[in-house]
Parts: sequence; structure tokens; C-alpha cells
Amino acid sequence: NGDGRMTFWFKRLREMAHMMVGLPSYDGYCRHMADHHPDRPVMTPAQFFRNRQDARYKGGSGRCC
Repeated sequence: NGDGRMTFWFKRLREMAHMMVGLPSYDGYCRHMADHHPDRPVMTPAQFFRNRQDARYKGGSGRCC
């Protein structure tokens, strides 16, 4: 169906735009936390965005592992 294809391509374009400006994926973060740190709490999307912005502009790497 056409709507499904448009949704798919919109999501892909959005993901590519985020990668181009250095904004990592919240979904990827959630998968990483579930796979590697299941005992740690997961940030909300707003917390994740702020964390990534702080790491980028305040000089920290923000990496957990």
C-alpha cells in the first residue's frame, strides 16, 4: 500500500538526516540498553536528546561502553 511505503521512506529519511547531523537513534539506544545493560534504567526520549546534546556540545563523549 502507498501509505506504508511513504511512512517507511519518511522514517528512513528522518533517520539519515539525524545521522548526518550526529544525532543518534533513540530506538538504537533502547536496543543497546536492553542488550548490554538490562539492569540500568532507560532514559526517556527527552532525557536521551538532552544527554546527546550535552555530550556533543559540552565536549563529553557520552558513551557508556
